Amino acid sequence: MIDQPVSAPVAQQPDHGSDVAPAQLPVPPGLGRLLVLGSVFICAACGLVYELELVALASYLVGDSVTQASIVLSVMVFAMGIGSLLAKRLCYRAAAGFGFIEALLALIGGVSAMALYACFAWFGESRIALVGFSLAIGVLIGAEMPLLMTLIQRVRAQDAGGAVADLFAADYVGALVGGLAFPFLLLPFLGQLTGALLVGVVNTVAGGVVVLWLFRHDLSAFCRGALLVVNIGVVVLLAAAAAFAGSFEEAARRAVYGGDVRVAMWTDVQEIVLTEGRGDGEPGEHRPHGLELFIDGRLRVCSADEARYHQALVHPAMASGPHARVLILGGGDGLALREVLRYDDVRAVTVVDIDPGVIELARTDPPLSALNEGSLDDPRVRIETADAFHWLRGGPGPGEAPYDVIISGLPDPRITASTKLYSQEFYGLVRRSLADDGRVAVHAGSPVTDRRAFWTVDATLRTAGLHPTPYAVDGRVSGFTSGPDRSQNQHAPGVHPTDRRTDWGFLLAAPGTAPPLTLPPGDARPKALTEPDLHRAAIAAERQRMPDLPPSTLMHPRYLG
Repeated sequence: MIDQPVSAPVAQQPDHGSDVAPAQLPVPPGLGRLLVLGSVFICAACGLVYELELVALASYLVGDSVTQASIVLSVMVFAMGIGSLLAKRLCYRAAAGFGFIEALLALIGGVSAMALYACFAWFGESRIALVGFSLAIGVLIGAEMPLLMTLIQRVRAQDAGGAVADLFAADYVGALVGGLAFPFLLLPFLGQLTGALLVGVVNTVAGGVVVLWLFRHDLSAFCRGALLVVNIGVVVLLAAAAAFAGSFEEAARRAVYGGDVRVAMWTDVQEIVLTEGRGDGEPGEHRPHGLELFIDGRLRVCSADEARYHQALVHPAMASGPHARVLILGGGDGLALREVLRYDDVRAVTVVDIDPGVIELARTDPPLSALNEGSLDDPRVRIETADAFHWLRGGPGPGEAPYDVIISGLPDPRITASTKLYSQEFYGLVRRSLADDGRVAVHAGSPVTDRRAFWTVDATLRTAGLHPTPYAVDGRVSGFTSGPDRSQNQHAPGVHPTDRRTDWGFLLAAPGTAPPLTLPPGDARPKALTEPDLHRAAIAAERQRMPDLPPSTLMHPRYLG
């Protein structure tokens, strides 16, 4: 009587490892158990790649990586719990359930990157798709573990604690491998689309081998045939998608940027796209305005209005005092440098940019190098390829004097990767590198449409011991926002003209008192900006002032959300 529960049917007691009937395996139990753990390892690696792929692509398409990572991770973990509960109904047919779940997970996870990019490119919105794929992938990943627990117990029964420990050890090591493979192998060598599709193929094979070979005696002839057809179909679909990934990416890029893409490349840091168009079209219709440079999808240079932007950023700082030594942060396109070099008494300029790809493009692309007037090849210029924050921590080199002028043309502070470059700690480093009578010019977003962010930069500069003069210069004609939400095409139908960004906000700061806004005389005097423009710019900014805002720090960033 004591032994009676051991012979109970598996279907009646699926959740007791010692009560599960042993499987008929084509290999010894020890090897079979190792194969199941190997499948856990591979599936865990694939699952984490899908997760990281969603986070990376959502951050790139939508912006604000903290928010996107929070959405993906929280939704996926919630969905994993739902999947675990749903899997209880499949435990009595664990082999068939695991096989079909892995095939479906491989298909959904493999095409997720392509589907998200398609939603963004052709519909301008990818958030709903992001949540949907996070839910679906999370449910399927969550369903894996209960089924694998049942399968490994059917190979060789052991106590539940030991089985769980083995499964989770294989799962966590697989997650480590997948997490490292994504940034160091898949992204650099295959890209986001092809990498996800290849991982889907690996996922399908790993699940299919375990079920169709190791546990084939658990399946009916019809189930084996159906599962074989499904797995072959998934592999064929993923392989076909991989074959057309290049054409798809090119079509999606045309949908996002228009048909005039001249250069499109991925560097180790970011995506760079350079377009060139005639600038014709009906008013209110998105169209290229001459040469346009996009970094990670955000418009950084537009030849139709860049002169006014760079002159407003550079010349008030240069005209307010000495400027023999100049530091430019984030000026790899050479356009701010072009304005600095108009001053004959500039002796040395250091340009710090994180991406050598931008610098090389600005040097070698004929239209872009013509726009910056070959400034990067001037003998007075030194190029430093580095993160601006870490480079400033080193301070001026041995025997080097501090800088008279520091120009900060860095990306929008609301982009997560840029938030530290608008922090109190960063401006403390800037202050340390600045001469006592020096000035720093900061692009800080629009005081109209990014009002809180702009005045937070103002408050942060003050906390770092710099006294800023705000000004907002109008004249923007380019069609896309430069902020983190790239789906907001400002010339798109339904966007009211008053919602379009038509200004740039700047802060000119100095260690002593707030510096005056002025322009230089003579040959260096800008052509696209006048003294009355600066006067109006100061008034326009002050009208939007938000007092008593707290500064942004590394531990308490104020720009996100």
